[in-house]
Amino acid sequence: MKIGMNSPVWVRTPPRKYGGIELVVALLVDELVKQGHEVDLFATGDSDTDGELHSVYDLPQAPIGHSMPDSLHSSQVYQRADEYDIIHDHTGPIGVAFASICGSKTPVLSTLHGDFNINAKFFFSHFMNSVHYNPISDFQRDAFPELKYVNTVYNAIDLKKYKYQEKKEDFFLFVSRFTETKAPHLAIEAAKTMGERLVMAGKIDPGVDMEYFKTQIEPHVDGDQIKFLGEVEEEQKLELFAQAKAFLFPIQWAEPFGLVMAESIACGTPVVAWRNGAAPEVIQHGQTGFIVDSMREFIEAAGKINEIDPEVCRKTAKARFSPDRMARDYAERYETILSSDFG
Repeated sequence: MKIGMNSPVWVRTPPRKYGGIELVVALLVDELVKQGHEVDLFATGDSDTDGELHSVYDLPQAPIGHSMPDSLHSSQVYQRADEYDIIHDHTGPIGVAFASICGSKTPVLSTLHGDFNINAKFFFSHFMNSVHYNPISDFQRDAFPELKYVNTVYNAIDLKKYKYQEKKEDFFLFVSRFTETKAPHLAIEAAKTMGERLVMAGKIDPGVDMEYFKTQIEPHVDGDQIKFLGEVEEEQKLELFAQAKAFLFPIQWAEPFGLVMAESIACGTPVVAWRNGAAPEVIQHGQTGFIVDSMREFIEAAGKINEIDPEVCRKTAKARFSPDRMARDYAERYETILSSDFG
């Protein structure tokens, strides 16, 4: 197949630091090319891909969400839609809107990477049949089941990069963007209650998130029991994942996937996660970690993390979150869409 792949313009594909969507797109393109497909990637000019790169912006456009760069970038693939068997779009609403008016007979698959809040539901209700959609979790699909879906395809990680380490060091880990919905303050509360060490790393955005960090996180950071490393480079992040005895994920919003959980178990490091969003799909309770419903359960689960076998975590990550599996799943979805009996 010849595929037009549209990645967001806000971050390099793949990202140098933060950028889950762009990482997934980069892995998908390279694996599809390896499997014999022809893929044109529409992304920033500094992107790195085994596909054919097309761009109007040499560098990522910041801040995220401005309509002009988003529109100009996404217009490229739809202006050339007739060149492709299928267009696979990862840009969200802007790509769906372009697809609905471009007039091409080329089908479009839009992967949904965000949550279905009130505004998102209002938007997508106007485009329910304009494109084909695939969710990245069953939870995401069930949150708004009216869209024209193909089956769920889970995100993937580059397993080659994730070092497996069976013998763990004596600390818990929190790696994520520092925002109240990610709830690092709950990870701190659990660590202090247990008398355990907690290492934290991640990005802090200016404004509300910085205020949250200064009031709810920074007062607890002592450099010993509670350590904050800032936004770390990928190599250091991977070392932390491999070394930690468990990853604490007290997520307080309905995240549609949660790539960081897959990253953790790929290193043989189990996850203790709150039962929100797709966490119960990504983490298999009692096998690759624990799913909890309260602070009491969160602390209890962290205290029995040695019951989880690191080797089971690693094998599960290979089976469920490999790029090869993701690309094969998407190729099957493309074939389904292109078949004459699919609406």
